[in-house]
Amino acid sequence: MTQRTGVSLPSPNERWRCSGCGNLTRFDVVRTRRTHEFWHVTLAGEPSVEEVRVEDEQVASVTCRWCGRADAIESIARSSADGG
Repeated sequence: MTQRTGVSLPSPNERWRCSGCGNLTRFDVVRTRRTHEFWHVTLAGEPSVEEVRVEDEQVASVTCRWCGRADAIESIARSSADGG
């Protein structure tokens, strides 16, 4: 996965935090994804996507929804955010 920002998508053991205001829950994320999808179309013509494989993903920006800062987003351990 290639990223254009210094912020990566959080792993299962991480989360984002805005060091400007402390926000842990609301972020505007701009990203581009290239996917391989399996579509099933019913006989009536209604499509549904049954499988999605992400081939490439680029994060263009992550901005705090509360204070609007993009330069203060950091990845922290989930236990740090939960007080543990």
